[in-house]
Amino acid sequence: MLAVVLLAAGGGLAPPAGAANGLTLVADPLQTWQVSGKVWALASAPGVVYVGGTFDSVRPPEAPAGTGEVPRANFAAIDASTGEPLPCAPAFTVTAGVTPSIEGMETSPDGSTLYVGGRFSSVNGKPAGNFAAIDTATCTVRTGFPSFNGSVRAFAPTATSVYVGGSFTKAGGQTRTRLAKLSSTGQLQTWAPSADNAVQALTIAPVAAPSRVYAGGDFLTVNGQSIQAIVALDTTSGEVVQTFPGWITDKSRVKALANDGQNFYLAAEGTGAGQFDGRIAANLATGAMLWRDGCTGATQDIEPVGKILYSASHAHDCSHNPDGFPNYAMDGRQHLLAEKIADRTILPWFPDTNEGVNNVGVGPYALVFAAGQLWVGGEFTTVNKSPQQGLTRFPASPDTGAPPIVQPTGTSTTTGVATVSWPASWDRDDGLLTYALYRDDATTPIYQKQVDSRFWLRPTIAFDDTNVASGSTHSYRVTVSDGLNTSRKSSATVVTVL
Repeated sequence: MLAVVLLAAGGGLAPPAGAANGLTLVADPLQTWQVSGKVWALASAPGVVYVGGTFDSVRPPEAPAGTGEVPRANFAAIDASTGEPLPCAPAFTVTAGVTPSIEGMETSPDGSTLYVGGRFSSVNGKPAGNFAAIDTATCTVRTGFPSFNGSVRAFAPTATSVYVGGSFTKAGGQTRTRLAKLSSTGQLQTWAPSADNAVQALTIAPVAAPSRVYAGGDFLTVNGQSIQAIVALDTTSGEVVQTFPGWITDKSRVKALANDGQNFYLAAEGTGAGQFDGRIAANLATGAMLWRDGCTGATQDIEPVGKILYSASHAHDCSHNPDGFPNYAMDGRQHLLAEKIADRTILPWFPDTNEGVNNVGVGPYALVFAAGQLWVGGEFTTVNKSPQQGLTRFPASPDTGAPPIVQPTGTSTTTGVATVSWPASWDRDDGLLTYALYRDDATTPIYQKQVDSRFWLRPTIAFDDTNVASGSTHSYRVTVSDGLNTSRKSSATVVTVL
């Protein structure tokens, strides 16, 4: 479970060492400032996590609303180490008509520019039509970039340009139907494929020949062709270079795309029974599908970290995945998941959020891996059942939570034998737990057993104590350990031996 975070070449952060071996982050969140509303988008630069959404303030970790509030207009910069707000605080607002929101963010490959999109008409009081480029060193708005006449939701930056997706039909006054390309200094390029509905996600594939950008969203046609929700476009001409028939069901859409330099990953959300709600992994260069998982539950975002794919959703049935859970296994839904990229195995990593206050039914919407931590944004108001609104993060260590205590029961049906049994516990970030059984006041256990368990799979553990005399009475207690943290002893069960 424990992992060391290493700096990668070029100053970026490599995945935790454990992630290379398929070990998850811990499920115990670090202290992080909250937002007063919803987080729709996250991005990072060295030392900073950028938070965008619909909110008017941030406040200290776990503090109730109205306590220690610091004004922030739909945007906040958070120290990636401490989780505290930084002074960078441009205000994203509208003059009238709609609720302002930031719906997409991404940093340039060198981290010098933060691209911000959404629904807003000004930044710090200056006109900005649903798009802004922020100089991350000075926290100032770069000039020379065009306005868009509809919401901007997706970016795929390169060293010299940025591909843009959303619901717009014009950029800089010129026709650009939901897809556009800008130079890194803001000039609108001739690249102009068109989609009939919103583009929600983009990811670049420079390893392909020719170079391609994958686009996902709500669309049914691209460049006049019948294409459902996912397409690969030539980065120079904008022509369709690959389609993916059968990947997305008729009432599903693509919410997010990500890549790790080798594969790209897709998050889907469907409406109605039998629609695709899960994840797809495919080769980045060729677009060949590697797998399509069977989880249902409106996947909102994905983040590959080493050999693990993290996801935000309201998953309620992963029974078709290796080690997956059956329908409505715990409190109805599980909102954060980790699965092996190699084979879709659901890993024992189950931190959770609620679904917020607006009955949308999701909870987390955005993920980003920064400073060796998985940052999660959304509309939730609790994390692991503790108060925390809109923003949280999970590190590689420390693992601080002991597994829940289990209560043994005892009986004696055979002369000279006391039988003690208990249900397996479960832990949010460890599958294999160790149980120790103590008799009377002994400090050394009389029995130890390792058992693999999950929240939906808790086998009964039993032990026959034969080292007791007929007619004697004994008390038994159990502890549970994840290898680093051990529960206190359970209450005693008392057995009188036949």
